[in-house]
Amino acid sequence: MQVGRRGLLGSLIAALMGLGGLLLSPPRRAIAGLTLRPPGALPERQFLAACARCFKCGDACPNNCIRFHGLGAGLSQAFTPYIKARERACTLCGECARVCPTGALKPFEVSREGWLEGVNMGTARVNKSMCFSFNGRTCGACYRACPLAGAAMKIGVFETPLVQPENCVGCGLCEQACLHLPQAIRVLPVTEETDG
Repeated sequence: MQVGRRGLLGSLIAALMGLGGLLLSPPRRAIAGLTLRPPGALPERQFLAACARCFKCGDACPNNCIRFHGLGAGLSQAFTPYIKARERACTLCGECARVCPTGALKPFEVSREGWLEGVNMGTARVNKSMCFSFNGRTCGACYRACPLAGAAMKIGVFETPLVQPENCVGCGLCEQACLHLPQAIRVLPVTEETDG
């Protein structure tokens, strides 16, 4: 079967339109959903302007929790770093921010005080209807995973997790540790509305 010029041109145009749609389409819900920027990230607009997409933060991460958006996330997000807490949360070691060449990730002191002062990845939210502890079955896995236990999270009866939003840095260790499937605690990323 021969393909004429018109057929070849039509196929080429269709392919270019498909590629253009992929590159220019808005981010998918899963990408815009529960993904976090690495610790020390500037507010989103500033972060996107400053990030060089150099992949150094991911290379420096000893926990291998930093991933990078692909072209399917849209051109503005493409090749920028993110963390999906349920799969592998951030341990707040600060290596990613230390190697960032543009200041898109600001270095912070690796201590309780440094985390509270320099890290704002998001805020943990508990779904009480799903949480074992809120339903009479003591758990406490999220509390034990929290690097700021006592400040970012307190516990009540049956080890019910009581998130203190003003002290939660959004590392996602609680979300990763949650025993419930799907998880009863999730870290909601910082949005433009909540950026400082």
